Amino acid sequence: MDKRLLTILRCPVSHKGLSVLKKGELERVNAAIDAGELVNNEGVRLAEPLVEALVTDDGKRLYPIADGIPVLLEDESISMEQLA
Repeated sequence: MDKRLLTILRCPVSHKGLSVLKKGELERVNAAIDAGELVNNEGVRLAEPLVEALVTDDGKRLYPIADGIPVLLEDESISMEQLA
């Protein structure tokens, strides 16, 4: 992910900054997906593991990156509170 792009991208819901999700957290998210425990904001259960994702600066919301393109849609976002 281009660092210059990250400096201008914002969460469309909270308007907080975004950063690339760290590898350890991505593995934790993917384990929850594999276990069938995660749904996106639209209520759709996630079936495919994430290759990359962006997380808000406050760590509350996750946005998938599909084919190198951030999917910054509220319905596609994932609440990180599900992992608590």
